[in-house]
Amino acid sequence: MSERDKMTAGEWYCCLDGELEGLRQLARRAVHQHNTMPPDERGNMAPALALLFAKAPADAFIEAPFHCSYGVNIALGSRVYLNAGCTILDSGTVAIGERSMLGPGVHIYCAEHHKDAALRKAGIEMARPVSIGEDVWIGGGATILGGVSIGDGAIVGAGAVVTKDVPSGATVVGNPARIHK
Repeated sequence: MSERDKMTAGEWYCCLDGELEGLRQLARRAVHQHNTMPPDERGNMAPALALLFAKAPADAFIEAPFHCSYGVNIALGSRVYLNAGCTILDSGTVAIGERSMLGPGVHIYCAEHHKDAALRKAGIEMARPVSIGEDVWIGGGATILGGVSIGDGAIVGAGAVVTKDVPSGATVVGNPARIHK
């Protein structure tokens, strides 16, 4: 089983792998194109970035600057909006539902590095998926950790650190994020 296969399967894998580095290099080029194209030429998303993503409808919009690790694990719904400075470290799948909005500087981290220092030094990590439902609003500077699902219509307050699932319609705030009543 290749390191990419292990990553996709959610097993421990070595991120210091040639195939994975090649994929990250493709993503770097696409991100560079997106972040350096004049806005009138770029449109909603640079062509190389749109081709890289697993799903990128023409009406999804990503402000520059943007960063992702691989891109191939990102699926956007219709009318998704990512504000400036969003980062998606997509070693796992990241699905963002229709009409969801991510504020400036939102970060999504799928990688979970090994807790053993020697294995971490060797590049051993695990990819955990993130699922964001439809009509979700994530405030600026929020961080979403791997393995989290955010239900439809939920709100994540600015600066929140989401470590656990968020039910549909709930509002969460704080670090770690907790339901706000």
